[in-house]
Amino acid sequence: MQLGTIGKGMALAAAATLALAACSSGGNPEVTTGSTGGGTTDGTAIVYANGSEPQNPLVPGNTNETGGGKIIDSIFAGLVYYDATGAAINEVADSIVADDPQNFTITLKDGWTFTNGEPVTANSFVDAWQYTALASNGQLGAYFFEDIAGFSYDEDSPLALTVIDDLTFTVELSKPAADFAQRLGYAAYFPLPQAFFDDPEAFGTAPIGNGPYMLASADAWQRDVQIELVTNPDYQGGRAPQNDGLTFVFYATQEAAYADLLSNNVDVIDGIPDSSLATYQTELGDRAVNQAAAIFQSFTIPERLPRFSGEEGRLRRQALSMSINRQEITDVIFQGTRTPASDFTSPVVDGWSNSLQGAEVLEYNPDKAVELWAQADAISPWEGTFKLAYNADGGHQAWVDATINSIKNTLGIDAEGDPYATFAELRGDVTNDTITSAFRTGWQADYPGLYNFLGPLYATGAGSNDGDYSSAEFDALLQEGISNPDTAERNTILQQAQEVLLKDLPAIPLWYSNVNGGYSENVSNVTFGWNSVPLYYEITKN
Repeated sequence: MQLGTIGKGMALAAAATLALAACSSGGNPEVTTGSTGGGTTDGTAIVYANGSEPQNPLVPGNTNETGGGKIIDSIFAGLVYYDATGAAINEVADSIVADDPQNFTITLKDGWTFTNGEPVTANSFVDAWQYTALASNGQLGAYFFEDIAGFSYDEDSPLALTVIDDLTFTVELSKPAADFAQRLGYAAYFPLPQAFFDDPEAFGTAPIGNGPYMLASADAWQRDVQIELVTNPDYQGGRAPQNDGLTFVFYATQEAAYADLLSNNVDVIDGIPDSSLATYQTELGDRAVNQAAAIFQSFTIPERLPRFSGEEGRLRRQALSMSINRQEITDVIFQGTRTPASDFTSPVVDGWSNSLQGAEVLEYNPDKAVELWAQADAISPWEGTFKLAYNADGGHQAWVDATINSIKNTLGIDAEGDPYATFAELRGDVTNDTITSAFRTGWQADYPGLYNFLGPLYATGAGSNDGDYSSAEFDALLQEGISNPDTAERNTILQQAQEVLLKDLPAIPLWYSNVNGGYSENVSNVTFGWNSVPLYYEITKN
C-alpha cells in the first residue's frame, strides 16, 4: 500500500485445507449506532490517533494508500486478518480449502452482518470482487484479481467465481499463485453490502462495513480534519475492540502530531518528525516505539518525462541513484532509524537479499554517477531542473533536501524539492499521470511476502505501478516465481526478477524504515504490528 504521512497480503503452507485459526450522508442512511455510539462501556474511552486525509472515497477496492487504509481496515472484516506478527487468522472465513493448486473453496462463518443489519454472504464477497476487477470501474485494487480466471485489463469480463450457497463460494485461478490464500486479508478482498451497488458515490462518503468499528454518525468524516469511529456492537471476530472507538486526526505536519502526543492530546502516533528522532526515545521513555517494519522508501521517475525514456533514461536513473549518499542521510537525518536499501523489498520479509547482482547501482559512487550522466548527455544534453515532489504533511522535507543536495553536488545540475501541501494532492497527480517531475514513493506491505513488494508496483498494468513501467522479462520472472509452490525456489526466482529492476530502476530504492512512534500516558496495551500499523483494537484507555 502506498505510504502516506509515514509512507499496506503471507505464504500459507501448501495443504489440502488452509484452515486459518481462528452514518451516512448523501442519501445513504443505513449506518446505525447504539445509544452510546456502539461503545463497549459508556462511549467515552475513545482512542485518538494520527492519520491523513484519504486520497479517495472510502471504498476497499479503490484504496491503496495508508491514510484511507487505516480506516478501511478498521471498519471492514475480511476472510482473514493479520496479527501482530503477520500470521493470517480466520475472520469471516470458516475455512479456505485448496482443492488443487488452482481451485479454492471458501466457506464463511454464519451470523456475520454489516452494520445496517444485512447478512454477510458469499455474494457479499463475490459481487465486491467482480466490481473491483471490472476494467470499466477503474478500481486501484483490480490488480489483486489478476490471477483469477476470467480477469481482463482491457474489457469487462466476469471472474471465475461461483456461489454455491449463502456461505460458500469457489475461486478458479488462471494459473497457480502460491500465495493466493495469504493475500485474502487485504482490503481489495473485503465484502460489500448492497448499499454500495445502489449508490457507490454516497457509500464512499459513509461506508457500511462489518468490522470492529463503524462511522460514529452521518458527518463522522470531517474532510481534512478527522474521522470518528465507534465500536460495532455486532462484530464477532478476533479483533474485538478494547476501547469505545477511534478518532483519526488528519495532522498537517508530523511536528503537530508529536506536540499533541507530548501533551497527551493524541494517544498514539506512528511517525516521529525528523527534528525529534534524536530525542523522542528519551522524551517518551518506555512509551517510545522503534522497531523494524515491512516498509520500503523510494522515488519514482516516470518514463514519459523528457530525458527519462529508453537508454538515456536508464543511464540517468542509474546516475541519480549512485549520486545519493544514502548512508549519510540515514545517519544524519534519520538518526539511524533507516537502513540504506539493497533491494526493492524489506529485511523483515522472507527472501530478502543484500547480495543481488547489480545492487551496486544503489551504492554511493560519485565518479561513476558523473560518468553515467555524461553518457546520457551524449545521447541528448540535459536541460532544466531536476525536481523531486513530496507531500509536505508527511515530514519528508529534510530527507528530500538532503537527497537533492547530494544529487546537485555530485552531478553539478540544478535540482530542487517540489512540495505538495497534502498527500492526497500528490497522489492525485500521480494517479492521474499529470505529475511532471520525479516524486517520492513508498510501500507498506499488504502481506509479508516478496511478491507483494514487486507485483503491485512494477508488473505491467498493476494498480500501484506509478511510473507505468513495463518489462516482458520482469513480468515473465514474476509469474514464474509466484507459480512455484516451493518457497525457497519461488524466492530465488523473485530475486532474479529484482535484478531486472536493478538494471531499469523503475523506482530508485532509498532505504528501509523502522516504525518510529509512541503513545500517550492515557493508554495501555499498545502494540505495533509487522507492517508498522498499531493494533488499534487492542488499545485501552487508562
